[in-house]
Amino acid sequence: MTAVARTTARYQRRIRSDEAALRKRIRQLAKKHTRYGFRRILAMLRREGWRVNKKRVHRLWKEEGLQRKRKRKKKRACGPTEKIPVRAEYPNHVWTCDFIEDRTERGGKLRMLCVLDEFTRESLHIRVERSIGAAKVIASLEWLFLIHGAPRYIRSDNGPELVAKAVQDWLAERGAQTIYITPGSPWENPYIESFNDKFRDECLNMHVFRDGRHAQEVVEAWRNEYNHERPHSSLNYT
Repeated sequence: MTAVARTTARYQRRIRSDEAALRKRIRQLAKKHTRYGFRRILAMLRREGWRVNKKRVHRLWKEEGLQRKRKRKKKRACGPTEKIPVRAEYPNHVWTCDFIEDRTERGGKLRMLCVLDEFTRESLHIRVERSIGAAKVIASLEWLFLIHGAPRYIRSDNGPELVAKAVQDWLAERGAQTIYITPGSPWENPYIESFNDKFRDECLNMHVFRDGRHAQEVVEAWRNEYNHERPHSSLNYT
């Protein structure tokens, strides 16, 4: 076998026939989903029928300059994840709920009640109001129970709206047990914490809300996208 010098012969990459179309589609998806990384874009391409591997999409992603710098999050002290009380084993086994806050363009306060199925990761409900008391929590849960049935457990922190006697009595009447996490122990409720991070990054930080009604419309559109379009890393990007 005759040796060939690198200076006289080297590999020439062949451009695939679908390269231009793939680049165009990647740019379109990246423009529509500005907070997605290349792995989620890869999953969406495969859903559409593209036969592509991770390396190829990653290469085109970088060549198109679509990578965005992420701020490094400061490490926070947290407890062991194995201490999560009662892990969800099937749909409707454990729901988790929490509140998140935002502001309108004029500085008005917005409060949002988020309810998530821990097993399926489905966002069941996001209610947007100026304020949400125990009565509105019950109204939201009653509507969800009619649609999905009552879960076995509902996990939450010890917020006054969620530990209110009216809420506890109403849940007990319907056979749903409560799991209140230990104060100062967010690792006992990791699924809603992760959801809230995505919700703020992909929705709240991307929009300026005129008022509560506008916020509810935008949030509901994002919730539907989250449930039906967004590939989830925790579910192997399905």
